[in-house]
Amino acid sequence: MKVMVTGSTGFVGRHVVNELLARGHSVIATARDIGRAQKMPWFNRVKFVQCDLHESFEHLLTPELLPDAIIHLAWPGLPNYRDFFHIGKNLPADLAFLATAVGAGVPQIIVAGTCLEYGMQYGPLDEEMETYPTTPYGFAKDTLRKALQLLQKENPFTLQWMRLFYMYGEGQNVNSLLAQLDRAIDEGLAVFNMSHGDQLRDFLPIQKVAESFALALENPNVEGVINCCSGQPISVLDLVQQRCLEKKSDIRLNRGYYPYPNYEPMAFWGITKLSAVISAKTS
Repeated sequence: MKVMVTGSTGFVGRHVVNELLARGHSVIATARDIGRAQKMPWFNRVKFVQCDLHESFEHLLTPELLPDAIIHLAWPGLPNYRDFFHIGKNLPADLAFLATAVGAGVPQIIVAGTCLEYGMQYGPLDEEMETYPTTPYGFAKDTLRKALQLLQKENPFTLQWMRLFYMYGEGQNVNSLLAQLDRAIDEGLAVFNMSHGDQLRDFLPIQKVAESFALALENPNVEGVINCCSGQPISVLDLVQQRCLEKKSDIRLNRGYYPYPNYEPMAFWGITKLSAVISAKTS
């Protein structure tokens, strides 16, 4: 398939492009910064088109470039979840791009959502649950999904909403939990400051995230919301301690230094219908 990946140089995008190429797909990669793209190991294996979706995107949807599917990952401003620009800028820009793509004839749209769409709901979260976002980021993503579902009624297309939970791996944000821990260990610090770590979360290695996007692409019959998650809750403390063991570090964990985020419940994890697809592929 010919697949367009927006946000191709981001944490998720760089791995999704690698996975698609490994599976034999033809990739059109887009991002704002061509210099960053040129540093990607896949740069010479894709057709790269520089684009800022907030400025103009028409050149992405010409007959020559029009793909069989779009994997839409671009979303500026993360990990700042609380700023209104997610609603005021990102939401209208993304809706305009995706609606134009559907109007141009793209039959399959895969979009990165977020577990923050669920809001403060506690425990296992399945894909059919109602959403109650409490942050501008979660609200903007949730509204984009609902708008695209309304668009389907006027102009049918396949919509796969990949609701991301917590991810880790190469290229992760330098301020993410494990990135900070790795840096503290590598710098030989004696103490690592963290929350109490009792909260339960759903963490997935970035390679598994990339594989999930590829599976969704190749299984368009799996439509609607798709939780992109492990389905296995783990405490933040256990995750940190596992990492310390992997790196053979005896760094002291200063628990309780940071408060718990007030926009997340203490315990939540995902349930995903992709697990059935994965089981069928490996059996």
